[in-house]
Amino acid sequence: MIISILVGGVLLVVLAVALPVLFGPPYLPTLQPNLKTALDMLDLQPGQTLLDLGSGDGRVLQAAAQRGWQAVGIELSPVLVLVARIRTWKYRKQVRVLWGNYFRRTWPPADAIFGFVIPYQMEQLSGRIEAWHTKPVKLASFAFQIPGKRPAKEKQGVFLYEYK
Repeated sequence: MIISILVGGVLLVVLAVALPVLFGPPYLPTLQPNLKTALDMLDLQPGQTLLDLGSGDGRVLQAAAQRGWQAVGIELSPVLVLVARIRTWKYRKQVRVLWGNYFRRTWPPADAIFGFVIPYQMEQLSGRIEAWHTKPVKLASFAFQIPGKRPAKEKQGVFLYEYK
């Protein structure tokens, strides 16, 4: 009985983490130096909002909240949504973590976007931003560039794009 419950629990966790990979990028945490670079490049003021696409374990949301920013994360893995909610509990008045596919879910208003999005989705991401934004917005993309779009800045593997 206990072994069945354990096997069932492990299977549930594996499915909850592995299935999202079929619909998007795998979970890869952003390293602290790159995270700091990205947030510095976005240069938001306290009270402004960051949208984190594929928010993973919530480390970007937590760092944004520590800067006094509002932050909204969208994550496909229900396990990582739970981890991010626990991680950001202290900042629950500033941080929301939403479960879903960031290409299918409605985005809330935001002043900037952070993404560690896989290369084949970068052009689609840019198109989504173009269709979504109603005011100037910045995108900090870790590791990958948008094909055919020139970044406003580049530093330590972070590319900053501006949408006016």
